[in-house]
Amino acid sequence: MSAKSAVLITGCSSGIGESTARAFLAAGHPVYATARRPETLDALEKAGARVLALDVTEERSMAAAVAEVEAEHGAVGVLVNNAGYGEYGPVEEVPLERVRRQFETNVFGAVRMAQLVLPGMRREGGGSIVTIGSMGGRFTFPAGGFYHASKYALESLTDALRFETAPFGVRVSLIEPGLIRTGFGGTAAGTLASDPGRATGPYAALNKAADKAMTEGYANRTLTAGPEAVARAVVKAATSARPRHRYVITPAARALIHLRRLAGSRVFDALLRRQFATG
Repeated sequence: MSAKSAVLITGCSSGIGESTARAFLAAGHPVYATARRPETLDALEKAGARVLALDVTEERSMAAAVAEVEAEHGAVGVLVNNAGYGEYGPVEEVPLERVRRQFETNVFGAVRMAQLVLPGMRREGGGSIVTIGSMGGRFTFPAGGFYHASKYALESLTDALRFETAPFGVRVSLIEPGLIRTGFGGTAAGTLASDPGRATGPYAALNKAADKAMTEGYANRTLTAGPEAVARAVVKAATSARPRHRYVITPAARALIHLRRLAGSRVFDALLRRQFATG
């Protein structure tokens, strides 16, 4: 990838997106940092990033952002699909409109962004697409089915995209963070606690246990890492001639992925019953 290749990043208002934008700026790349509300990007603009409004659930917004980068650089050199959030709650209780919103943001937005940048990448003879997935694309915690499903979807889509675009010189990688110290954990846990109906419904004990597990997990510095760790992996994936297909972030995430693979569903479920005990 040329040092002058333009980097377009979704979801830069804080956390992983902001750290990734700063990492690419430090490496000397022109960076287009985006968010639904561009006024949240003032600090990145002062650091040297170009800031754009981009909502990954709106076609016109996505197309306009890509068109602006292409007008100035010919093509998007690196796309970082970072925009996303967690919708939590038992499968029975989460309203379908929230499920649709989860997939519109986490999955369909990433897919559409790739579709929009690929013609330019093919025209230029190469590029890089790096998507922020999750360790949650390899196993599932209770009360997180829809979030995990969205990350599982990114696993298969990334595998297909990597194979399909390789003949055009486009490199595709998936980043699989574990627990990262950003605002994500508090926001995700809050989706369980904020609904009064969940406090007394049939899954009340599970919701409480899931809230507790999530809060304690994100507060544990041994199990977590800062967003800078993810940003370093993104830059490495985007700038390597032969990037890895997947980058797992944090030792705890690697351990859980291997445990789920080796132990099988019955043993893993037994471990979850202990962690999410409702009695």
